[in-house]
Amino acid sequence: MEIYFDNSATTRVSNSSAQRALELMQEEFGNPSSLHRKGFLAEQALAAAREDLAAILGPGVRREEIWFTSCGSEGNNLAVLGAARAAQKRGNKVVTTAVEHESVLAPVKHLSENGFETVLLPPTPQGNVDPQSVEEAVDQRTVLLSVMLVNSETGAVNDLLSIAQAARRKNPKVVIHCDCVQGFGKLLVLPGLWGPPGQGVDVVTISGHKIHAPKGIGALYVKKGTRLRPLYYGSGQEGGFHPGTENTPGACAMALAAREMWEHREENMAHFQALRERLLNQIKKISGACINSPVESAPYIVNLSLPGIRSEVMIHYLERQGISVSSGSACSKGAKSHVLTAMGLDPSRVDSAIRVSFCRDNTLEEVDEFCRWLQKGAGELARVRR
Repeated sequence: MEIYFDNSATTRVSNSSAQRALELMQEEFGNPSSLHRKGFLAEQALAAAREDLAAILGPGVRREEIWFTSCGSEGNNLAVLGAARAAQKRGNKVVTTAVEHESVLAPVKHLSENGFETVLLPPTPQGNVDPQSVEEAVDQRTVLLSVMLVNSETGAVNDLLSIAQAARRKNPKVVIHCDCVQGFGKLLVLPGLWGPPGQGVDVVTISGHKIHAPKGIGALYVKKGTRLRPLYYGSGQEGGFHPGTENTPGACAMALAAREMWEHREENMAHFQALRERLLNQIKKISGACINSPVESAPYIVNLSLPGIRSEVMIHYLERQGISVSSGSACSKGAKSHVLTAMGLDPSRVDSAIRVSFCRDNTLEEVDEFCRWLQKGAGELARVRR
């Protein structure tokens, strides 16, 4: 049995999403900027994709506020660097958290090396962000606050409503960015409702390949009036934020995948809960195993440790049984988890952490098989160490 439990790294493209991309590549293949009929049809398809994503993002979001990117990491870079540089005349302080994805932390580090004051808020022991710490960190010089919705390693979920309200109390003009790559399509992502009435979150990042769409496509919601300085220059596509011919097949495939996820969100969440409960009940039977994810976390991500057995050793053992899991973010390529370290976990738990991440296609039988091999591997690998 082949078991894929690494859906936070990427998902299998759905049949309908793949078919939609193929249609756009072979039939409506025109350049959306061209003036002939093929270009017009491609432009219409792109506009419909924006409309779908805007509707899913909820009240107050309009299609002209949706801009396509090549991926979530590019979107995060554009949000962080673009917002900070555009507002540099107002202030030079950026606030984020120590558990963000590297595509947020790396540009924040770049800003710190180029004249910005940066603050990395530590998480609670549960891995999420305390709104009070946000309120204490934000001041009148703060131009950007960036806080993710769902942590990709632990599944910890942040209370964006309370966080945005806390930030606005200190500085109503601060630009608030939320990396929603691991939450979009599964949890409610409603930027127009996060914060004081009429304000909400200003910029939101989403990605296609986490929701059964192809790789190489993402999007930003940028609230009207929010200024971003582009990363690249050239032609004027995507509001000037992302110049170059649009990836129309990817954008339309992502919009369709997002619609499918949204329409089945409640049943998907119930399925994730059942998978998580089955997994947690089985993990209790494995001597020494411990759960690193908080109790109130996104149910499709479970982070666990088997202290004494290094992550890569167990991952390779499971891979030989046809089981795919990871030790954390795929972008980290096996580096020690900065997320678990920031949470204050013992080094033995950090070094042995494994992330299990579900999709709608996973089954309870797969959970049972995974746990059977995990328990067997724990015994075999422990004996090898002795």
